[in-house]
Amino acid sequence: MRNTGFYLSESCFWHTTGEAALTAPVGGWVQPMAAGGHAESPESKRRMRNLMDMSGLMKALDVCDAAPATAVETARIHTAGYLAEFKALSDGRGGMLGVSAPFGRGSFEIACQSAGLARDAVLGVLSGRHDTAYALTRPPGHHCLADQGMGFCLLSNIGIAIAAARAAGAAKRFFVLDWDVHHGNGTQAIFEDDPDVHTLSIHQANLFPTGYSGLEDRGVGDGAGANTNLPLPSGCGHDAYLYAIERVVLPLIQSFRPDIIIIANGLDASHVDPLGRMSCLSSTYAQMTSMIMAAADEHCGGRVVAIHEGGYSEAYVPFCGHRVVESLAGIQSDLVDPFLPKFLEQQPDAAQVAQQCAAIDTMAARLGL
Repeated sequence: MRNTGFYLSESCFWHTTGEAALTAPVGGWVQPMAAGGHAESPESKRRMRNLMDMSGLMKALDVCDAAPATAVETARIHTAGYLAEFKALSDGRGGMLGVSAPFGRGSFEIACQSAGLARDAVLGVLSGRHDTAYALTRPPGHHCLADQGMGFCLLSNIGIAIAAARAAGAAKRFFVLDWDVHHGNGTQAIFEDDPDVHTLSIHQANLFPTGYSGLEDRGVGDGAGANTNLPLPSGCGHDAYLYAIERVVLPLIQSFRPDIIIIANGLDASHVDPLGRMSCLSSTYAQMTSMIMAAADEHCGGRVVAIHEGGYSEAYVPFCGHRVVESLAGIQSDLVDPFLPKFLEQQPDAAQVAQQCAAIDTMAARLGL
């Protein structure tokens, strides 16, 4: 069992994304929803926390709040103009600061709180306070650019956390593994010329955002080779994801030799997520996390932090997130995933898995692995 910090703040559940149906604002041909609304609601995160309370897992963790990210900390990553516009709109009635990046009144302060959770989780592990940590951040951050929000993300939580760790002299080399079903374009863009931050995004090909260069995008300037993308074909499930970790992720961690591994823990590659077309299981997330923990034990003193990103199935995200936290903490609870038997029956068949793994092999070869 590891000493695992769990960082959360009630205020993050109060961030609002406005009235919508899934991702489309209500109005015109889009009817108001009788229940629910925007995909990026607090419920998946709140239900994850509740499940952890009910299972007893929360009692085994060091539960922490955090101070919001400061103006100095956010300015290390984001432009002054973007931060000023975000603050002004947030002080009013809210607005939209990029493609699919809606927010309401007060969301600037909540986004700073979310970034503060990520910062303290990373610093908590690097300082030795915790062996591992999880930050239940909301709003998420991996799509956010230096000067533009995108895809529900309003500040770069991971970017702000890494910059804070550097400012504190706590670490030099960071490996960011993003397994959200959508491309981690924001984190990639922020660190694309940085040789000491390796960003690796495993995502569904051509989902969101579209139009990027994908496999060929390896970083620029001094950062050439320190960015990797693995755009998987839609329909990949448990076997293909574990193969991607074994075939691509673990060799890259070994060669990069980071001081810490940060997982951008998007849970929207799950079997029933409304914004993805993948088939991961709660057991997939458990085994992927365990594989990363084993690599961390070998290469960076076991230092791993998971920072929450996407995941929009209110029913299934809690079970997937629970398994990630269990694996970080080295705990095997008696929680039963009631969806798992049926979802196992619906996994890709052997022929499909063979095709998916062959595609991963082809990409690995092009990456020199």
